[in-house]
Parts: sequence; structure tokens; C-alpha cells
Amino acid sequence: MTAPGGKYHIHDQLDVKQPHHESFAHLWKTRWEPAADDITYPFLYTDTRDFKEIAEEMIRRDFKEPYEWNAFASMFEPHASGLYDKAESAEMAGEPEEASEYYLRAASVWFISRYPAIRNDIQRNAWERSKVSVLKGLRLRGIDMQEVLVPHEQGLECEGKHIPIWICLPDGASKDNPVPIVFGMCGLDAWRPEMSRFAGVLQACGLGMVIAEIPGTGDSPALADDPKSPDRQWSSVLDWIEQNESIDINRVVGWGISTGGYYATRAAYTHHDRFLGLVSHGGAAHHAFDSKWLENIDYRDNMDSASEAFSWKWGFRGDTGRFVGEAGDRFSLLKDGTLDRTECARLLLVNGTDDSIFPIDDLYLCLEHGPPKEARVFRGQGHMGGKASYGTFMGLQA
Repeated sequence: MTAPGGKYHIHDQLDVKQPHHESFAHLWKTRWEPAADDITYPFLYTDTRDFKEIAEEMIRRDFKEPYEWNAFASMFEPHASGLYDKAESAEMAGEPEEASEYYLRAASVWFISRYPAIRNDIQRNAWERSKVSVLKGLRLRGIDMQEVLVPHEQGLECEGKHIPIWICLPDGASKDNPVPIVFGMCGLDAWRPEMSRFAGVLQACGLGMVIAEIPGTGDSPALADDPKSPDRQWSSVLDWIEQNESIDINRVVGWGISTGGYYATRAAYTHHDRFLGLVSHGGAAHHAFDSKWLENIDYRDNMDSASEAFSWKWGFRGDTGRFVGEAGDRFSLLKDGTLDRTECARLLLVNGTDDSIFPIDDLYLCLEHGPPKEARVFRGQGHMGGKASYGTFMGLQA
């Protein structure tokens, strides 16, 4: 840990209950409405206009933790479907820009409906529809994002035969002109539709993008409770990438966001010879699994029970007690020896000092073990380092 006396950098804040946990009204006013006004995460393709009336009704009904997720998700479905219908009408009328806007706005509403994890059929439907809606919206903007079912050649029989990925290559990519790509490793709740928000920026820089969900989330077939399942998943996807002659296999950069940053750090060691470099953007490594760190994590930056969402993601199927007690021994990159391996790809670690989801202490721990690494720390910023941190990543790609 970085503070004296075996304390975390934000040790004194660990037990402070954030106001947005008091009620949905507090969540909306203190967190979500400002984010929607600014079109920042988790509101990526739209703003307050698509949520204000929904929020007002949820406040009137006094929604609060613990949320009843069927009721929560149902509040968003009608508006999302209405936006999708408008998108189809605009597309049929020959208005591609308007249609694209409505498709992406619909996907944003479906995202909030199933955020931060899928717990019921309504949210599962929102997930499926958001994928369709984002792909349509992006293509109408000239971003040719496609879904590919990559053969899971390295997977176990129980992991299925395919890994669903999204891929987008810039115009002109070919055998004679292979392009570099960013390999996006999604987070706990931001999956392919959300991470594809950056595809247009990358395309403008002449970069392609491949996106895949991490184990225990989205459509990833990798076993959530197996620490080595991501190694198999990345091997299968990288094998497929190497067969695509339009991609320069010597210029593949991994970018893991939030929980995906944990997997970027791991891949920098396990697949050190298959990436030009990787970015762990707000990722975990070891201390994020400490029982003390997890003790009151439900009070902090996540919108509701982070421990429950994490317990499902890491394969403990909602058993938060087992997650808190066992996750460290199973997934710590320090305890399993990963961080002390002698070979590691170029690795950039990015986070904010005040991250209350994954401690900044993990970033410093990674710097203290194994081969030298690079880091960019944003003082006073929270999870992932805030909006300014994305400039660090984009600058690296340029």
C-alpha cells in the first residue's frame, strides 16, 4: 500500500457513504444528471433529454437501494423502443444522419436499463437490442463495425466454439496496406456497444479496432471463475487476428478499461510477444481484492451494490461473502506470480489517485514488480483518472 502504516492512499475515505446511495433522486442529481449533461460515462451517445422524464418518474416513485431490477429496467424500455422506431422511420425516409442519432440514443437508454449488470430478462433484452442499435447507428455514420464469431480454438469444450467480437477497420485496409489496431478489453459494465464509442476517433487516425468482453461479462464464453480463461480467450482472438491480412500483427495495442485493465496487465505478461504494448486504464491487480478494501465498497462510487456485481463477474454467482473471502487468493496478480515474471510487454498504467473502485495502490504495486513500466497518474481524480485520462491513451496511439 502507498500510505504509511499499511494504509491505502484513500484509507480515510473507505467507510464514507456517498450521497448517491441514499436514493435514486440523489443518484440522479449528484451523479447521473451532471454526467448526462456532459455526455460522459455512462451516458455516451445522448444527453439529459432522453432521461429527464424517466428520472422524474423514478424519483416520484421513490426508487432507492436495494433496487428492484425488473421495475428499474422497465422504466427505460418504452422510451428506448420509441427512439428505435424513430430511427427505423428516419432510415426508411432516407435520413441517415437522423436515423443514426436515434439508433445510438436508443442504445444509450437500453444501456442504462441493463446497467451495471444483467439480472433479468428485461435487461437481457436491453443488451441484445442495444447491440443491434449501435451497429446500425455506427454504420450509418460510415463506421463499418461488424460482429465476427471468432473460433475459440484455444478454449475448453465447456467454453463453447466461438468468441463474439466487434471489428472495424479504416478504409483502405488490405493485404498491401495492413493497419494497426487497438484491441479493446471491455469493463465490468461497458461492453462492445459502449467501447465502440471510440471507434470513430481511432478510424480517423487510421487505426482499426477489435473489441471483446472480459470473462463473466457480456457475451464472453470464458469461464468467469477460472483465472486462466482470459489467456485462452485472448490466444484464440489473437490467432484469428494473425490470419487477417488487413491487420498489421506487429502493431496491436491492447486497451483494457476499468476491470478490463486487470486483463490488460495480465495479458502484458502472458502474451508479451503478441502485443506492441498495452494500456491498463483504471485496472485492478492485487489490493482491489483485499477484504478491507471490499468491506464497504457498496458505499462508494458504483451506483449500487458493487460487491454483488463483482461477485457475478468473478464467478461467485452472487455470493458476496465468498467473493470477498476467496477472490484475492484466486485472482491476485501478485499472489499468482504474474507480476514477478521476467518478460512483460510495454505497459502503460493509468488511473486517478482517488479511485475508490480499484485502488491507486495497485498501480504503484505493478511498478514495483517485474520489468519496468510506464504510468500516468491523475491527482485528485477518481476511477480511471477522469475525462482527461483519455487524452493520454489517444496520444499514445497517435
